[in-house]
Amino acid sequence: MGTEILKTAGMAVFSAVTLFILAKIMGHKQIAQLDFFDYVAGITIGSIAAEMATELEAPLQPLVAMIVYGVIAFLLSMLSLWVIRSRKYLNGTPTILFSDGKFFRANLKKAKLDLSEFMLMCRQQGYFDLSQIHLAVFEYNGRISILPKSDQRPATPADLQLSPPPASIFCEVIMDGHVLEGNLQRMGLNRKWLQKQLTAQGFSDPKEIFLGLCDTEKQLSLYTGL
Repeated sequence: MGTEILKTAGMAVFSAVTLFILAKIMGHKQIAQLDFFDYVAGITIGSIAAEMATELEAPLQPLVAMIVYGVIAFLLSMLSLWVIRSRKYLNGTPTILFSDGKFFRANLKKAKLDLSEFMLMCRQQGYFDLSQIHLAVFEYNGRISILPKSDQRPATPADLQLSPPPASIFCEVIMDGHVLEGNLQRMGLNRKWLQKQLTAQGFSDPKEIFLGLCDTEKQLSLYTGL
């Protein structure tokens, strides 16, 4: 029993060292940004390493499998570096999700993103107001790159010794043509107010709106989809 425990511990250390070396060979991309194959290879190699730690009879088989997966991941990484055309198939291409106040529904669907996730990713980059955004692009690593509008100056109010009013937080009141009654009530608003705002902006029905946002000053921003 004691011998088996020591052997298992030794194999666990050996698999950990092997996994560390393979990760170094494949590069930090495995940790920083995963494409589809990196994700699959990472999970598979981790599973094989765990199996190798407890495989006492034939430990070399999992080791060989780990090395093969590591080599394949490394070769594909080199292929994308050397052959530019292969990047489109191995990594994917950037996808425009939002441009000049318009959503690209087909691209959102292709990126497997819903409006809530899109808004979250914008807020994570400091954009609570979509009217500040000229272009939003979904990158192959699962992140969003945002190009602000040209009139969004890099200088901050503090640099100019200004004291602007606090920025408003926007709340979704219409999403994909559906009115979010709960959010309307939390803002102290109702359907009658919403319909009046829609009419004032040239719309007759909430179904025409892909996304409707209302701030704390009860200013309604409406966005349509293509």
